[in-house]
Amino acid sequence: MIDTDARLSDSGDADARAERLADRLHSASIHLLRRLRRQDDASGVTAPHLSALSVLVFGGARTLGELARAEQVRPPSMTRIVRNLERDGLVKREPHPDDRRSVRLRATGAGRRLLEEGRARRVHSLADRLHALSADELECLERAAELIEGIVRE
Repeated sequence: MIDTDARLSDSGDADARAERLADRLHSASIHLLRRLRRQDDASGVTAPHLSALSVLVFGGARTLGELARAEQVRPPSMTRIVRNLERDGLVKREPHPDDRRSVRLRATGAGRRLLEEGRARRVHSLADRLHALSADELECLERAAELIEGIVRE
């Protein structure tokens, strides 16, 4: 016979375990990203500018409004960011293919290179820390990365 109380207890334990793990992963992710973000100082570009540029590099050309929504800022704030990115030669405006009244923003080659170099610095920094781990620990992290990638794909 199935013990209903034990099953409910197991379910509650699993829920609590998932909550604790989610909290740890959340905290660890934030700390990891903060540590890696230090590498971005070498680019000479601020975090909000790099974030907006990233949307254009990895997401393709956008209107100013689309970019503001993607970055969850108001259009006037995005206008200032874009103006600075244009001044630095990282973003350019181009005619919108479907609406002559509108323009789209596109990352330039220099903008793309800046982001690629930043990513390479962050990856290299993380790889340096991973070199200190054992083969078993690396295998465990590889499996964890697969699981996390599956979670974020959903």
